[in-house]
Amino acid sequence: MSVEFCGLQLAHPVLNGSGTFDVIAARRAFGDQLLRDFPFSAYVSKTITLEPRQGNPPPRLWEASAGLINSIGLPNKGLEGYLAEDLPQIVEITGAGAAEVPLITNVMGSTAEEISRLLEACDAHEQIAAIELNVSCPNVKTGLDIGSDPRQLEEVVRAVRPRTRKPLIVKLTPNTADVALCALAAQEAGADAVSLINTLRATALAPRDPTLPAGRWLGGGTGGLSGPAIRVVALAQVAAVAARVEVPVVGMGGVQSAADACDLMDVGATLVAVGTESFRDPVAAARIAEGLRAMGAA
Repeated sequence: MSVEFCGLQLAHPVLNGSGTFDVIAARRAFGDQLLRDFPFSAYVSKTITLEPRQGNPPPRLWEASAGLINSIGLPNKGLEGYLAEDLPQIVEITGAGAAEVPLITNVMGSTAEEISRLLEACDAHEQIAAIELNVSCPNVKTGLDIGSDPRQLEEVVRAVRPRTRKPLIVKLTPNTADVALCALAAQEAGADAVSLINTLRATALAPRDPTLPAGRWLGGGTGGLSGPAIRVVALAQVAAVAARVEVPVVGMGGVQSAADACDLMDVGATLVAVGTESFRDPVAAARIAEGLRAMGAA
């Protein structure tokens, strides 16, 4: 079941989607059991920004048909808070089991300058094994997602790549005309791997209840759709990207079972990430990894 990924040796091909599994809260809930049976072969942190973020106002979640819309808004302690407070706790948890689990820190910035500062800071910490760059974020000048424009994406990744010696994974946005072209741009600019899909842009209207105000339900107005509803979109986009690039691909989107994970691997994913399913079943990744083992799929 072990797999090599960007120089990291992983026990199996299943990791978590960024922001979908709070390992510090999980330790409080599950105690030492989490250390003995950590569900992921690598742990991806929630997105870290340069400055602290409170996130979007509530309501933040909407249960859609076969999926979940979240408008969390990337709340986090900022770079300094992450390095000083969260990083030591995460390393203590992921390094306490029978096999150490590599830490991949996910970062996001609105400009190349912000991203460079984040990469440089992460590069200085040996506990961080790799960095995932979330490019599903708005450029402050254009107002567009950095990752939705292949030319802009290539310029940004090329500008920031020299800021770290660690493996750099670019997490692509699905909300673009040609995700495979964006993946190719990231590869040409120096990305060691790409990951997809992130959530699909979505919204929800308030229930038809005379006691509730009319209009959009989510405090942030719009959010991102995840869960089984996006599985077929993920399968199509991962297949398109894997056929276009030579770097490893991390596939995600609606994975609930080993069969779902196997489908993504069949179309070219090297690793598979579990996200929304972990909300329903916190040990889903372990179940899926074991299912892959039983299927002989990995």
